[in-house]
Amino acid sequence: MTETGLPAGLWLIGLGPGNLEYMSKYANDTANACSKRYLEGYTAILPPEQEEKLESLIGEWERIMRPDVENPDELLKLAKEIPVALLIVGDPMQATTHVDLEARCNEMDINFNIVPGITATALAVSLSGLQSYRFGRQVTIPFSYGDYLPCSPLEMICNNYENNLHTLVLLDLDPTGMGLDTPSPMTPDKAVSLLEKMAGKILQDTVSFEILKTPVAEWNGILLTDISMDDQKVSAGNLSQLSLLKDGGIHCMIIPSQMNPNELEAFERRKIV
Repeated sequence: MTETGLPAGLWLIGLGPGNLEYMSKYANDTANACSKRYLEGYTAILPPEQEEKLESLIGEWERIMRPDVENPDELLKLAKEIPVALLIVGDPMQATTHVDLEARCNEMDINFNIVPGITATALAVSLSGLQSYRFGRQVTIPFSYGDYLPCSPLEMICNNYENNLHTLVLLDLDPTGMGLDTPSPMTPDKAVSLLEKMAGKILQDTVSFEILKTPVAEWNGILLTDISMDDQKVSAGNLSQLSLLKDGGIHCMIIPSQMNPNELEAFERRKIV
């Protein structure tokens, strides 16, 4: 045991969906007890006012970006000697990189611990009014780079739809794809534009998906903005309407399949007025 009361090791600590009021007491206590704290700053982000609040809750912290997490020699060297906290917005094991950290710690015989956190993705399903068991695989819309535009996100949405499953759609945070700078979250209008471009590419080859017979802008959708924050918003309508919404910082969307009567009523209650 170290003088802090925790054994040396790496502690992956979930901060919750962005509002630190959602951070568990166990997460708070564990972060306080660590000797060194890093806030992972590229798979998800804290709003600026929450970052300012973080130190008063858990003590001093430093930001760590993709290169030092994916090549964690220094991080793991520290964790051999002292308890080190890697603070992650949401739940720590929602990103492949963080699963890789577990494997590295196992290889190096470093104590590895997970403190789960509430995710914005779980809250999005609850806030949508749709039934959780009717969701299929979630997808992420990435920024395009030059002429590169993957169509697999739209293909997965279409596959879910044809299996009568709703799709939770996450919007990319990093236009550079490098994980070096503070993220710049994708806006709703950009996300809809990228879906339309994907649909155009797919339709050049085939019309194998029934949903693509309807223009993307006319699809039903639910936009969830700044989940867990005091000014969170949940708005329903077609994607053309949702693309016009400019407020907020971080967004995700839901593309529903055929909604049952209860879900349709919930959708109507959330419609843009």
